[in-house]
Amino acid sequence: MKLISKRPSIILIAILSISLFISCKSEEKLKPGEGFIEVTGGKVWYRIFGNGDGTPLLALHGGPGSSSFSMQPLKELGKDRPVILFDQLGSGKSDRITDTTLMTVEHYTDEVEQVRKALDLKELYIYGHSWGTALGLEYYLKYPSHVEGIIFSSPYFSTKRWIKDADKLVATLPDSIQKIIRKNEKDKTFSNQEYKDAVSLFYSKFLRRKERSASQKDTASKMFGTNVYEYMWGPSEFTATGTLLNYDRIENLQEVTVPVLFMTGEYDEARPETVKYYQSLIPGSGYIEISNAGHATLNDNREETLKAIKEFLDKKDQQ
Repeated sequence: MKLISKRPSIILIAILSISLFISCKSEEKLKPGEGFIEVTGGKVWYRIFGNGDGTPLLALHGGPGSSSFSMQPLKELGKDRPVILFDQLGSGKSDRITDTTLMTVEHYTDEVEQVRKALDLKELYIYGHSWGTALGLEYYLKYPSHVEGIIFSSPYFSTKRWIKDADKLVATLPDSIQKIIRKNEKDKTFSNQEYKDAVSLFYSKFLRRKERSASQKDTASKMFGTNVYEYMWGPSEFTATGTLLNYDRIENLQEVTVPVLFMTGEYDEARPETVKYYQSLIPGSGYIEISNAGHATLNDNREETLKAIKEFLDKKDQQ
């Protein structure tokens, strides 16, 4: 009788030990630090910030071909939860690529899942910015089971809609600048210095209104995967010539059933009018407009952007 009575205790202890081991192993993977993850086509760099106990936040940068460098301010949210940044293949500290079969929506969507699996994220929030919002939507549509909520920051879901908005913003520039843009677009002379200067003017108004330091500019430039950007998108934010030319997922927004926050800058390329329309397609979703900010809200108004993200995540955590 004594042997029989002890057996359940032994089994229970074994089960608890295994559970504790698995739990510790999972927590160990989310300790602050950086490394590389093997994905299809190469290795991607990642970094985890923070020791908070909340549901992890996975950040998806824009581009395609940009990097997580501009998303560094998100690390301030690490007091509440792990914040995970990674550079998509072809950009940042990740392996650079020339194989265009890897420069697809499908590849980058599966890449996110490979990162999630490698870090053993059972539940996560997604923060996507610009192209990262399209990637976040694609990921949710294909792998919805682990996503607890999504922040669509300065969203891009349709090239046609994006270019329509960009045309409206270009129309606010001086006539001489508009002529330079249209002429070089027609002639496809995108390396022309006049065109580059016109692009810079557009960016200073609608992309990044707050000037970065010379070292920040240099780092961001080195991190940028130009070939990915030009192959998938085109020569500038307002000119699409790449494989995303016919991309459109607006009608799929209604399929999102987790909590969603839409964010955009007051002077954003992702125009407030358009983002409010996107928000109307997901019942119960929220909308925040970041004051005095262009597309790069974390650069132009860091405090207001982080406050909006934190409030959304904290509210979701408490539900």
